Amino acid sequence: MTNMQIFQVAAFTDQSFGGNPAAVVPLDAWIDDALMQKIAAENNLSETAFFVPTGDSEWHIRWFTPAVEVPLCGHATLASAAVVHSRLAHKNWPITFQSASGPLKIDIDADVYVLDLPANHSQPVDLPDGFEAALGAKVLESYLGKNDLYMVVLADEAEVAGLDPDFGALAAVTTHGVIATAPGDHVDFVSRFFAPAIGIDEDPVTGAAHCVLTPYWSGKLNKDNLDARQISSRVGIVKCENHGERVILRGGAVFFLSGVISI
Repeated sequence: MTNMQIFQVAAFTDQSFGGNPAAVVPLDAWIDDALMQKIAAENNLSETAFFVPTGDSEWHIRWFTPAVEVPLCGHATLASAAVVHSRLAHKNWPITFQSASGPLKIDIDADVYVLDLPANHSQPVDLPDGFEAALGAKVLESYLGKNDLYMVVLADEAEVAGLDPDFGALAAVTTHGVIATAPGDHVDFVSRFFAPAIGIDEDPVTGAAHCVLTPYWSGKLNKDNLDARQISSRVGIVKCENHGERVILRGGAVFFLSGVISI
């Protein structure tokens, strides 16, 4: 029998049952890819992160939805940093996660984790046929970033909050995810993120989406420090900084459970 530690951590929040829950599985060495995918499917959270040590303050990290492996996940990276800090008792910060998206540096500022992620500069595009009908909204602007991430701009926060997409139809016209965004009523911008094509109808708080949103809203609002809310039912608070080719995201983490996987 193989035993592995597992933790569930809510990222981008300071409250229980807020933010975005991620499962985190620290490993001494990599296990089979198919087994990691089965564990992620069994967890049935938007992301499960696995990491192995590669140096004194360095780990290699990978992320799986219940359906596929993905090239970047911000909230599960934050959750993994919280495990390194609070459960593995690592003392030397910052740390680095090596990933499919390059090195990701994480630091701690009081009780907030500071993520240094690659910016995802999107470009204007025409939307596929059926996209607006699947989303259920009139799109004012549409963009496409790396990793097939669509970003669509709506009129206001109320439109974003009121979205009720046809997830089957949305999965048919996308290959990854859709970020819906608008100016916020009380913050710089709000968003929601839908990715039915990779097994996530709606992700509660999405770090990778803010790698697209931050450069866009920084240019739109002519400011580099931005306050954002992802207005899913769980709600997430993200402090964003635009640094050109990098994006700094700040957020808290709250532990929910610890356990052991036995296979």
